[in-house]
Amino acid sequence: MECISVFDMLKIGVGPSSSHTLGPWRAAERWIKELKDKKRFDKVDKITVDLYGSLSLTGKGHATDLAVILGLTGADPERMPIEDIDTIINDVKTNNVLMFNNERTIPFDFKSNIVFNRKSLPFHSNGMVFTALINGRNYKYTYYSIGGGFVVQEERKKSKANKIIFYCTFPYPVAYGEELLKFCDQLQLPISGVVLENEKSIRDETEIDFELKRIWNTMLECMYTGCHTEGNLPGGLNVRRRAYDMHKNIIDVNSSYDSPEEWLETIRQTEVKFRQILKWVSCFALAVNEVNASLGRVVTAPTNGSAGVIPSVLMYYLVIENHDADFEHIKKFLLVASEIGSIFKKNATISAAMGGCQAEIGVSSAMAAGALCELLGGTPEQVLVAAEIAMEHHLGLTCDPIGGLVQIPCIERNSMGAIKAINAAELALDTDPKNVKVPLDKVVQTMWETAKDMSSKYKETSEGGLAVGVHLTDC
Repeated sequence: MECISVFDMLKIGVGPSSSHTLGPWRAAERWIKELKDKKRFDKVDKITVDLYGSLSLTGKGHATDLAVILGLTGADPERMPIEDIDTIINDVKTNNVLMFNNERTIPFDFKSNIVFNRKSLPFHSNGMVFTALINGRNYKYTYYSIGGGFVVQEERKKSKANKIIFYCTFPYPVAYGEELLKFCDQLQLPISGVVLENEKSIRDETEIDFELKRIWNTMLECMYTGCHTEGNLPGGLNVRRRAYDMHKNIIDVNSSYDSPEEWLETIRQTEVKFRQILKWVSCFALAVNEVNASLGRVVTAPTNGSAGVIPSVLMYYLVIENHDADFEHIKKFLLVASEIGSIFKKNATISAAMGGCQAEIGVSSAMAAGALCELLGGTPEQVLVAAEIAMEHHLGLTCDPIGGLVQIPCIERNSMGAIKAINAAELALDTDPKNVKVPLDKVVQTMWETAKDMSSKYKETSEGGLAVGVHLTDC
């Protein structure tokens, strides 16, 4: 069984896509490490990167080529200044050289050394091959970006075929919802408590708290940035940022604040009516994904395209439901959300290239619904009911980004996924789990079957749906 930490499901990175941006970026980093491990790094004369399938079809819109270059230069997606991205890319394009891992300069032609191949590699539609020319000989390394920033190599595929087993080291390994409930009963802990016990087996609680605070601060900063940035998004669709206008219309005109934390406290003082709540939740979600669409820093949760759902629902809890909430509430929310996401990853997919948007917005909505349900007093059984309800009403959702950009309909879908998550949590709280007909494990299985049956043109290829029904000239 695969061990998936909360910090595997929730990663800090750069937009616009976890599978098409963060994944290739991390693959480039792993390739450099592999070259170093095999004493080949200093001998590389030339680099070629081949992108396949979905990485090729929507790679331009998802900045896949830019991410590869940034990874090859050794830039860190978690910590590098976002404003440095344009400088690095422009230097490569202008000078036709690349500072390989920020250590040595090698020739690199932006147009010819990154190759877009429409065909897919057998294992996954997000395949890429890094080739190093050393003394006239090519050394090829194949990687797959399987969603959520997760990257596997060709060897991993072969090991599965040869039935090599990878054992999970968590004391309470969970693959299915039913197993999770058994551990909750056995330990007399909520879901967040079981997840925390697993995390404590690999790092101390001080480190867990530090990293969870870093994740939440990134989410809060992202919402703050999105709500205070005006203009149009890059990419050619000329999509106007909506969070800025929405925020201006609902924030108290007399309010004053100088930081994201002060901003949160200010929102707590605003009027609370149903329409206002809808607007705030939507505003938070739109803000995150507008930052994501402009190569900003976001938290993959579980993907970049769905990064707005979890922070907006958590923010809803903090500014609407519980003004006394503190870090312990944030911690529990993130722990529960990550565990629900891991169940989907282990038994289905969190990759839109494999499962359509149900695998991204659907999963993020399920994660947020379950996490909110626990904070609102739900039992472990009700938490899984909330996650099931949220996913059930995203089944079959396709991935059809216009122009291959994570903008239309992706940004709005985050606000819809957030609202559904809140509704699902409330429904679950009023539900006796003994009367539920569809358990979470069944809806996860159904989502995966739906994904396999879905036409490939509705899986992040921009070859179906709105992607072909709406032309760039219409925008």
